Amino acid sequence: MIERAVVALLSLCAAWAACAAEPPLIGREAPDFALRALAGANVRLSEARGQVVVLSFYGSRCNPCRAQLAELDDVHRTYAPAGLTVYGVSIDDDAADAREFAASLGVGFPMLADPDKAVGRAYAVDRLPTIVIVDRAGTVRYVHRDPASRGEPVYVNELRRLLDE
Repeated sequence: MIERAVVALLSLCAAWAACAAEPPLIGREAPDFALRALAGANVRLSEARGQVVVLSFYGSRCNPCRAQLAELDDVHRTYAPAGLTVYGVSIDDDAADAREFAASLGVGFPMLADPDKAVGRAYAVDRLPTIVIVDRAGTVRYVHRDPASRGEPVYVNELRRLLDE
């Protein structure tokens, strides 16, 4: 009985450690992709090399996603002149839902469609919203899976540091 409890506890600890570990992409080159824009020109990530890039993975039925994209629009307007590029990446299956959601937001950055979720899988997106921050050299530096923000989002300080590099 004690052995089972110890094994269960060790398994629980291992699972917690795996969840608490850094996402596997941090420190690695960001996987390149080409995605169709919901409006405007299509996008290839490698064309933004030299910019700090924020990828915001979202779904049209995700309320925290709506709030986060609105926050990112403010951040984009403030820091775009310093070299920030923001892309919203929709993982919606239905292109019409994705276009309608993007239009309702009215953000000033490109909203992209990833209906087969290939880019989402490449970035290990396991919940929404997820933000991935890529530095000017194309390396993934930060991943945020916590939609809650109270006051200024934590990623703003990270963006400022990367923009200053």
